[in-house]
Amino acid sequence: MSSSGDSMAQADDKGASGDTSVPRDTGTLGKLMVLLDLVTHADAPLRFTDILALANQPRGTLHRQLGHLVEEGLLEFDAEGRYAPGLRLLDFASRSWARNEFRLIAAPHLAALHRETGETVHLGVLRGSSIIYLDKVEGHQPVRMYSQIGNASPCYCTGVGKAALSVLPLDKIGELLPGLHFNRFTSATHVSAESLLAEIGEIAATGYAFDREEHEAGIRCVAAPIWSDDRSFIGGVSVTGPAYRLSMELLQEWAVPVQMTARKIMDEMRIRLGPRR
Repeated sequence: MSSSGDSMAQADDKGASGDTSVPRDTGTLGKLMVLLDLVTHADAPLRFTDILALANQPRGTLHRQLGHLVEEGLLEFDAEGRYAPGLRLLDFASRSWARNEFRLIAAPHLAALHRETGETVHLGVLRGSSIIYLDKVEGHQPVRMYSQIGNASPCYCTGVGKAALSVLPLDKIGELLPGLHFNRFTSATHVSAESLLAEIGEIAATGYAFDREEHEAGIRCVAAPIWSDDRSFIGGVSVTGPAYRLSMELLQEWAVPVQMTARKIMDEMRIRLGPRR
C-alpha cells in the first residue's frame, strides 16, 4: 500500500490532469465534492493533515465537513485516523453504472469488438478535460494498466481522450486548453497545446486516434470517437493492449473495426436516446 505522501502526490496528479480535486468556489456542496474527489482518487486512505494540505480549507470547516461525510456513509474513518471511500459511495456507483443507458447500448458492441480482437476494449466519456471509463472488457491475456471503470485519465495522452477532442467544437477546445496541465507521463506524452492541436487535426481527418505509449509506457491503443448529434455527449471506444503484442501496423488494421463499432453505437444511440415524441 502507498504511503500517505504517495497518495497526496497521486491526488495532485489527478488535479493537474483535469479532475476536480482542486478547490472551487461553488459553495458548501462544491467543497464537499472536492473532499470526496480527493479521497476517492487517492491510492491509499488519507489522514486529516493530508486532506488539509490539499483542500485549502480552514481546519475547523474541514473537520466539520469530513464529519458530515462520515455520518452519511460517503466516507469511512478507520482506526488509524484515515479517511477512505464509504460503502454508500459504492452503492451509488453500482446503481449508476447498472442503469447507465449509454453503457447498456454500447455493451453488445464492445463484446463483439473484443471477440474480434481478443484485446481489452474500453468505453469512455469526456468530462471536462478527463476521460471517465464507463466500461471495460478485459482481453484474453489481460495486463496491468491504469484504466478501471470509474477512473479518470487525461484527455491529451489517451486514445479515447484525443478521439473525443477531435469532434469537440473549436470554441470548446479553446476553452479547455488553458486549463490543461501537460504532465509528461512518458517520453511520448504531448507537452504543449501546439503538438496536441496538430494531432487532433490529423485525428479529425482520419476518424481514429492512437495512444503511442503516451499515458503508460508499454501500453498502446487505437480509438474512435462517439458523439451525439448536438455534441452534448462526447466519448469514445478503444482497443488497448501491450506494445509487444500490438504493433502500430496491427493497430492501423484495427482502426476500421473500432470505427465501425463507434458508428454502430452512435446509430443505436440515435434510435434509443433520440427525442421522444
